[in-house]
Amino acid sequence: MLFRLLSIVQRQRTSPGWQTWSSARSSTSTAEAHSIALPAQAQVVICGGGIMGTSVAYHLSKMGWQDIVLLEQGRLAAGSTRFCAGILSTARHSSIEQKMADYSNKLYHQLEQETGIQTGYLRTGSISLAQTQDRLISLKRISSRLNVVGIPSEIISPKKVAELHPLLNVHDLVGAMHVPEDAVVSSADVALALASAASQNGVQIYDRTSVLHVLIKKGRVTGVETDKGQIECQYFVNCAGQWAYELGLSNEEPVSIPLHACEHFYLLTRPWDTPLQSNTPTIVDADGRIYIRNWQGGILSGGFEKNPKPIFTEGKNQLEIQNLREDWDHFEPLLSSLLRRMPVLETLEILKLVNCPETFTPDMKCIMGESPVVQGYFVLAGMNSAGLSLGGGAGKFLAEWMVYGYPSENVWELDLQRFGTLQSSRTFLRHRVMEVMHLLALEQSKTFYKPDWFDIVESEVKCCKEAVCVIDMSSFTKFEITSTGDQALESLQYLFSNDLDVPVGHIVHTGMLNEYGGYENDCSIARLNKRSFFMISPTDQQVHCWAWLNKYMPKDSNLLLEDVTWKYTALNLIGPRAVDVLSELSYAPMTPDHFPTLFCKEMSVGYANGIRVMSMTHTGEPGFMLYIPIEYALHVYNEVMSVGQKYGIRNAGYYALRSLRIEKFFAFWGQDLNTLTTPMECGGESRVKLEKGIDFIGRDALLQQKQNGVYKRLAMFILDDHDTDIDLWPWWGEPIYRNGKYAGKTTSSAYSYTLERHVCLGYVHNFSEDNGEEQVVTTDFINRGEYEIDIAGHRFQARAKLYPVTSFFTHKRRKDDVELSDFHGK
Repeated sequence: MLFRLLSIVQRQRTSPGWQTWSSARSSTSTAEAHSIALPAQAQVVICGGGIMGTSVAYHLSKMGWQDIVLLEQGRLAAGSTRFCAGILSTARHSSIEQKMADYSNKLYHQLEQETGIQTGYLRTGSISLAQTQDRLISLKRISSRLNVVGIPSEIISPKKVAELHPLLNVHDLVGAMHVPEDAVVSSADVALALASAASQNGVQIYDRTSVLHVLIKKGRVTGVETDKGQIECQYFVNCAGQWAYELGLSNEEPVSIPLHACEHFYLLTRPWDTPLQSNTPTIVDADGRIYIRNWQGGILSGGFEKNPKPIFTEGKNQLEIQNLREDWDHFEPLLSSLLRRMPVLETLEILKLVNCPETFTPDMKCIMGESPVVQGYFVLAGMNSAGLSLGGGAGKFLAEWMVYGYPSENVWELDLQRFGTLQSSRTFLRHRVMEVMHLLALEQSKTFYKPDWFDIVESEVKCCKEAVCVIDMSSFTKFEITSTGDQALESLQYLFSNDLDVPVGHIVHTGMLNEYGGYENDCSIARLNKRSFFMISPTDQQVHCWAWLNKYMPKDSNLLLEDVTWKYTALNLIGPRAVDVLSELSYAPMTPDHFPTLFCKEMSVGYANGIRVMSMTHTGEPGFMLYIPIEYALHVYNEVMSVGQKYGIRNAGYYALRSLRIEKFFAFWGQDLNTLTTPMECGGESRVKLEKGIDFIGRDALLQQKQNGVYKRLAMFILDDHDTDIDLWPWWGEPIYRNGKYAGKTTSSAYSYTLERHVCLGYVHNFSEDNGEEQVVTTDFINRGEYEIDIAGHRFQARAKLYPVTSFFTHKRRKDDVELSDFHGK
């Protein structure tokens, strides 16, 4: 095969969008940019003139904010936005990313009419291919989620794929997913259209203007320093793309934005003799690691190689992103995959191999939200090659965040504050992006069915119920709040929904709520003494919770908040024989009479002193949490394992913990609970003390819910007709059907080794049949429904039960002996 590589000087395309924008907004012209003085002050300064920055500006202006300045160091849309492949896909595994992409699709579709700027929007549809049964199951799961939210999609045969795209080789396919409303678009023109609309709404836009660093005073944004002078402002938005990391670290108070650039390759061909039709569907072949779209009658095709090439680790800077050096040897595996999928490509002349930088994050999800260390400093970056698809929705949610204090959807999995200090390391980021970019593989036949670890977890769960197990929970977030007077108690009473004015040694389960009553955190707090409290939260709450407490706790020198996560190793000792193990190691009585439930006591374990022992397990099983000063950790662990041998002790893991907590209906923050769910909606009323005498954050919202009712309820679903050995397993995000109508989705699930059935948790909504609006969900509404859980397009019957349930799980019963009537809803 002979490819003729043409050496062509890259030309700047004079798009209708650029012409319209130039005439509409003369301040963006290169000739005049240097002669126009920047404003002395603004409410918001946005750094970055690509899709992200212009989308934020557009949406802020739509929401009524007009004192906005957008700065771009080069030309608008001349960064990575210019190199975007222009594929707009709504097929996402993540629910929030799916919503963002759907909104983007609708927004870009109407932008041309709104602004008069041609954006190249064309609804071509997309086809996601499956070479394996596991890939097809993955697509079926996505398709079922798309359909219930009104995005048409269909699982199709290889024959149908060939009909929709005759140039494809389909002999190795087992099926595909067709999403007919997906589209292609000119990303640069979309950015220019967004900028034009923002400008018409009062946003001031300046190109050829570099942000040097952000000015900060007392932990708040006060302005920005540019190469053309200072601008005072209240808010700053970092949409700097490739350079977001460096810009974040340039402040006197650094903001960590964990992302790293890699080279990203795609090729362009000349048109066929008979040009490819403009509405030819976009192809995504995840198993082949490639995508293909029509481009001016030829094709544009790129992909994600197994050996990514990180760049700019040293912080290299460019005003505008330039095409990097071609590397055909590196692209060869993707080219081979492309030729297998589209053999007729051999007849085409390749025009160019584009090599452009793209940013990736440690978990392949974008970064948005407010900095935990600088108030008013917002970020939208790290788009993982999905910037066009997510840009419209991401800009909308970030603008809502700034204007209203919260976005209209739960965006926790994208929140900047999900990352800790580890992800600040440039070396870590370089190595991590080399791992995450190729996490597309699915294991044939095992990914979605009964896993290999089933029997191992079963033995761990059995040991937790009949003997004693140890689970390492050291990663959980741990804070100490102390004061010289009553400041600690007064602050926590305001910040938390439960009553923390309890006797010393008592433990309180409580929520840290926002003004809407939603969970910012779900935690356990032990009162160590009159003026000191010990707080335990989920692992991923370390940064977010610290930022929230700092934001709302009074600036009092007599009040101290300390992150002690690193100081303590945490061992969860679960099971009925845990009391025997600790009794031997401490020479102290550990029975409920001497050590009641939800009690904390500092004691010796083995030769170690100062062990905080708590009679709680996070699973509902009997047992203890041991918080061990880190220097004693190995000694205490070895002693526990040694003494525990006679009681059948063993190590256990988080899969066992998940099974135990879900069958007990224990909701977990970040999965079942989030900023948009309240205690009234999840059975958490017992952890709320509305009459404790303190007007805590969220109290008014909860009082209103108590009076008016709730619009969703967390329920437990027990799958009746599901065969664990041969049926697909539920994991999370499966649609819930009530009386044949979509009513919500699952939030987490696990196999219950006690019930010998799968158990799911999920929220049930009451959608009006007339207009689809949500109505109050009552206990009677839950109990009178007949339910099904949709797993990859197949519906399984399920029974719904409300919190709380009886504690019959503490005794092992066979499935046939369990009567589901033992459950009692409130």
